[in-house]
Amino acid sequence: MPHPNESYRAAIQRALQTVPRAKFLPPEVAPHAQKDQALPIGWGQTTSQPSLIRQMLWLLDLHPGDNVLEIGTGSGYQTALLAALGWGEVYSVEVIPQLAAQAAERLKQLGYTAVHLKVGDGAHGWPEYAPYAGIIVSAAPEHIPPALIEQLAEGGRLIIPVGPAGHEQHLWKLVKRGQQLERHSVGTVAFVPFVRFH
Repeated sequence: MPHPNESYRAAIQRALQTVPRAKFLPPEVAPHAQKDQALPIGWGQTTSQPSLIRQMLWLLDLHPGDNVLEIGTGSGYQTALLAALGWGEVYSVEVIPQLAAQAAERLKQLGYTAVHLKVGDGAHGWPEYAPYAGIIVSAAPEHIPPALIEQLAEGGRLIIPVGPAGHEQHLWKLVKRGQQLERHSVGTVAFVPFVRFH
């Protein structure tokens, strides 16, 4: 899916080169930061391999001024990449309080200021700041949460893996066109399950 502005591809590559992945990993995992693989970050969660993150950022198809909602802050690495692009404000929701606190501290220390974090159930999104030009989800629900579709702007893109843990999951790009959704299946993936508040 070609982007009309090649500077976006360059911005993604620059972010991947400048955001230090090792800083967003537990000390015992940090030596593996240069490997293109998913790595554990604690509390049963992982951070995706950089090649997959690059693909998902590309699919978001961001433009200057586009605000983004991230579901699943995790370690904060992808959050930092979104902020490093410098294309708009980043709103991120994390369901695990300990991960959210760690990510907030790392992002603050590294100077990423266009980031807004909260602890919450990602299935509800963050309606106060909707609509969003892009929504990116870092864990796989079995069904797409309706609130995320509602919070997409006209023409907005939702990048989300869908499917049960341990079974085939598909990465989807959904584009909002009025009352319709364009659906593009991007390929099979393996993500941790979507965690809900109970």
